[in-house]
Amino acid sequence: MSKLPIVYVRGYAGPTTGIDSAVDDPFYGFNSGGTHVRVNGDGDPEFYQFEGPMLRLMMDEGYQLLVRGGQDAYLNSVPDGGLSNAQASIWVYRFYDTAADTFTAPAKRPFLDGLFHHAEAEVSAPGFNVEGAATGLYDFIKEILAKTGAPKVNLVAHSMGGLIARCMLQKISQTPDPGGQPRTPGAELVDRFFTYATPHGGIVFTAGAINQLEQVVGPAGSEIFAPHNMYGYLTKGANWGDAPPQGWDPRVVPAEIFDPDRIFCLVGTDPQDYGLSRVVIGPQSDGLVRIQDAQLTNPDTHRAYVYRSHSGRYGIVNSEEGYQNLRRFLFGGYQVAIRFGALDIASTGADTAGADASAAWQADLRMSVRGLPVVMDEQLAAHYCPIQLTGELAADAGQDGLVPLTDVFLLPPGAGPGPTPNRCRFALQLRVFRVLERNGLFDFTYHLEQVADWDDTLIADIGYPDGAPTTGEPQVWAAWNSAVSGVLAANDPIRDEPLQLAGSRYEIPLPETARAILGGGSTLSFTVNQRPPSGAGGDS
Repeated sequence: MSKLPIVYVRGYAGPTTGIDSAVDDPFYGFNSGGTHVRVNGDGDPEFYQFEGPMLRLMMDEGYQLLVRGGQDAYLNSVPDGGLSNAQASIWVYRFYDTAADTFTAPAKRPFLDGLFHHAEAEVSAPGFNVEGAATGLYDFIKEILAKTGAPKVNLVAHSMGGLIARCMLQKISQTPDPGGQPRTPGAELVDRFFTYATPHGGIVFTAGAINQLEQVVGPAGSEIFAPHNMYGYLTKGANWGDAPPQGWDPRVVPAEIFDPDRIFCLVGTDPQDYGLSRVVIGPQSDGLVRIQDAQLTNPDTHRAYVYRSHSGRYGIVNSEEGYQNLRRFLFGGYQVAIRFGALDIASTGADTAGADASAAWQADLRMSVRGLPVVMDEQLAAHYCPIQLTGELAADAGQDGLVPLTDVFLLPPGAGPGPTPNRCRFALQLRVFRVLERNGLFDFTYHLEQVADWDDTLIADIGYPDGAPTTGEPQVWAAWNSAVSGVLAANDPIRDEPLQLAGSRYEIPLPETARAILGGGSTLSFTVNQRPPSGAGGDS
């Protein structure tokens, strides 16, 4: 499968000064990188440099960035099919340009009036609204496909840009154009959809704090992100101000409109490195969007959690964690779904604190891929997002003892020299602990800070035996780090024999120390799906 064009859609830029700053950047901020300090072998701090997601796509995947003085103008200057050699290209949807003072005289009315006022009379007036931007995105994608000959594009969006993209997929592409002609459904235009910190569930503020937030982001700045208002621009046939039906959830993309398996939500969990909004949003957020609202609730949608803020110097977009998740979702050859299996916490007799105590079990998770300097997924109590084992088992999804942990996307393995040719390796650290409350207060009577009831790391290979062709169904090799004696590089924990397939899943028993807590038959299971990668490269 050849690589597809990538279309970037940025997020909210704030008042006119912020819009002007965004417009002055040729790539709307998606080209920024960062430097971070790491400690070397001598204990000295050294810089680690991340080049930025656009440059990395050009370096790692051979993408082109076609500007020629302006991407829109360049597209308009070539005939249909004139860019057939540029399907692997990056395009920035510059929807803010018409609202900036950079190119026009000062607006006749404040930009935010256009952004947050959705009266029918304003649809074609100066300014901007979500549906207008979504219509422009639809036209931009159609133009890219016509000029490159690509069958589809990949959409990558930050924050409000994800809502613009969803409006295009869920409403604009489902609605006839002004001439009454049907539009192409979004699922036929977009292959995969990746969101950074998009408020899929809106932005929810603490009571009495609306006025404080409006002083930060501008007048009426919260209206577009109110969950009940999102119904108007995410639903075919609905209008701004229409009341959503009972039970409508903005965090659901209808499967008949776009396959949730083709969506990935990257969720930030660091509220500290953001502006004043973090005060009114609360700690369980990226500083602007709550963790629970930065993801879709469709069961098949993919997600990962990274300790990054909503935007800024240490923001989620221009981070190594963001890029590595994006690259593997777009170009990964394997998708590995990891689950706890056959959990039976209630039968272990572990909760002996007394009838007046409330005990719940949680798990911390860290997932890393060999060869990368970052953790790909961190679901930690310290970051306000541990896996709620007790809650999952009480829900319908956990009735069979299966608790979803994470999905791992891996690039196709390289066949050249390396520690394990033809295989991708990742590690999954798991820590299980109990939270005890009595009379509504934390009970630390039996507590040892930072000591988990069970703590171990699984090391797993996905791929093919040494010397075997990299075709057919991949296999899984796995072992627990606690069984390794010595340095990992010199004492490979992976056994010669792969795991055995149990139905549709591979399974490995939990260590005895874990089974004493999580149930005697508890396992860790893997479901491996091969996905057609759209680019080269690999994890070895």
